[in-house]
Amino acid sequence: MMLPAMLAQAAVDLANSTANAPSSLEGLNPIGVLEDASKNVPGFEGGLSSALNIIVLLTVLTVAPAILILCTSFTRMVVVLGLLRQALGTQTLPPSQVIVGLSVLLTAVAMGGTFERMWNEGLGPYARGEQKDQLAAWEGAKRPLREFMIAQIEATGNTPTVLMMLEHRGVDTSEPEKLSWEKDVDMLSLVPSFVLSELKTAFLIGFRIYLPFLVIDMVIASLLVSMGMMMLPPVLVSLPFKLLLFVLVDGWTLVAGGLLTGVMAPIGGP
Repeated sequence: MMLPAMLAQAAVDLANSTANAPSSLEGLNPIGVLEDASKNVPGFEGGLSSALNIIVLLTVLTVAPAILILCTSFTRMVVVLGLLRQALGTQTLPPSQVIVGLSVLLTAVAMGGTFERMWNEGLGPYARGEQKDQLAAWEGAKRPLREFMIAQIEATGNTPTVLMMLEHRGVDTSEPEKLSWEKDVDMLSLVPSFVLSELKTAFLIGFRIYLPFLVIDMVIASLLVSMGMMMLPPVLVSLPFKLLLFVLVDGWTLVAGGLLTGVMAPIGGP
């Protein structure tokens, strides 16, 4: 009998406290409470600036690999090294991880000056708090990268690619001499033009690399046919000779040095 009485008394007490609750909340402004609380949050100044900054940072980190591949010399490096591996006929040697890693390192060396300028003129001041405007920081970081891509396109003679891209975007290209890199060519037109230019240049370099190895394959195949050894695969016999020739001329150093020279020369590198 005591348990029902206790439950009834608890229900009465809960009802009384609920009835008195509005009087205790009278005059309370939820918006004002949130505003006061936001003042105690570090980096929160009038809105969702901190949250937006985090979103922008995560977005940049997401597209960073694409920027690394498309807006730098990485495309040329990895394509040329991949074609070199095929020309040697070593199948999966060196492994793809080595090819990609070496391409990344060569890209870092070739574009070290450009990356330094991007940090000093755009990203560095914003990270240190000297530059509060995000758009100004973006413009400062974008300028050296644009100059690099423009220099590479002009050095390889692939400006018709830019004109093609501008024409498809509705820009009048009937008088190319009147077009300006700064005013008429934006990043949306420049980046794909640069990628196409790098692919063309990489395949031209790969064609030159293929020629000596192709000659060795043809000579070995002719010798095997003349000796009546038609059942022996020519690639199996020519592979040691190609490796020997490549090692004797220090091929890896020649290819890497040629790639670095071709990338750094238009931007005044050493």
